[in-house]
Amino acid sequence: MNFFEELFSNKIFICAVTGWLIAQILKTFIHMLFTKKFVAERLVGSGGMPSSHSSTVCALAASAGILYGPSSFEFGISLILAIIVMYDAMGVRRETGIQARILNEMLDVFADMGSDMSPQDKLKEFVGHTPLQVVIGGILGIGIAFVMCNVL
Repeated sequence: MNFFEELFSNKIFICAVTGWLIAQILKTFIHMLFTKKFVAERLVGSGGMPSSHSSTVCALAASAGILYGPSSFEFGISLILAIIVMYDAMGVRRETGIQARILNEMLDVFADMGSDMSPQDKLKEFVGHTPLQVVIGGILGIGIAFVMCNVL
């Protein structure tokens, strides 16, 4: 069996990728519902509801737990990874987004004073997640793992 055949027969990997994909699609539709605009960047971008980071790592950890048990090293490693990723999404990355919003407001003030700032100078504000976005992403990922490991 070659590398790609083995990789795509790995149920844990497939669960994690599916968690990311479904979260990104949902994030795009939810953003479109609230803004009435399709923004293609939402399909791959960070931030927003639900957290695709949480969905991915929770699908990874849950599928490892289902397939190998809670005492396995696969589950232990993926659970620690999930905790770190979700903590970071709510902490450092969320604060970065808040700071970017404030700096962008300052850039607007400078632009109003005659500075030639372009829209490309703006910082990305969708970086982190609220606790609710992280929890919903986590629930989504766990649900995906249960369906894919027990039904499919």
